[in-house]
Amino acid sequence: MASPAPVLRVAVDLIILTLRAGRLSVLLIQREDEPHRGAWALPGGFVHLEEDLEEAAYRVLADEASLGSSAVHLEQVRTFGAPGRDPRGRVVSIAFMALGADLPDPRRGEDVADARWWAVDELADIALAFDHAEVLASAVERARSKLEYTTLAVTFLPEEFTITQLRGVYESVWGTTLDAGNFHRKATRTDGFLVELDRHAAPTGGRPARLYRAGTGASLNPPLLRSGN
Repeated sequence: MASPAPVLRVAVDLIILTLRAGRLSVLLIQREDEPHRGAWALPGGFVHLEEDLEEAAYRVLADEASLGSSAVHLEQVRTFGAPGRDPRGRVVSIAFMALGADLPDPRRGEDVADARWWAVDELADIALAFDHAEVLASAVERARSKLEYTTLAVTFLPEEFTITQLRGVYESVWGTTLDAGNFHRKATRTDGFLVELDRHAAPTGGRPARLYRAGTGASLNPPLLRSGN
């Protein structure tokens, strides 16, 4: 008699990224239950039968990150489905990247031992649960790449911001230092990227900086490359 086919379950994992104290940071939860009890992991959960994938992702955002749909930019990164990635059985997970400006400290969910923000560059020696180190690395690289060719950087900023703040997003996400003058010229001359406002930021001792808001464009042409070219 043939063995019954294994049950395939579908999950979503959330890579929630923001800037905290000028550092690219990710929200992690500490698992309260097995498997990997006590380990740090990305927020996630199984998809309900009545949900589509994006609905499941927003539910996890609300339950484990205390965030509403208006707080973040959400997009799929990729699917992870290697056999054995979850000891509970055959699980395929769709990873969603959620980016937001100045996201708040999370409220701990019912099935979570702890939840807090971690600077991404502090996680090299932290063993994340499941394959979440790979999932996180994939999302971070997606964010870094999309900053080159799209206007995604503005999702890390308040509605009005300075060029210095915008440059700080690129430097934090890319982990590099950019030439201020060169960046200013490229950012302000890229069609659809920024709208210059007729007001300035509060003075901090020097010349007040001009404020900008996001333009209507979605792509950068020419791109702002990590190489600086």
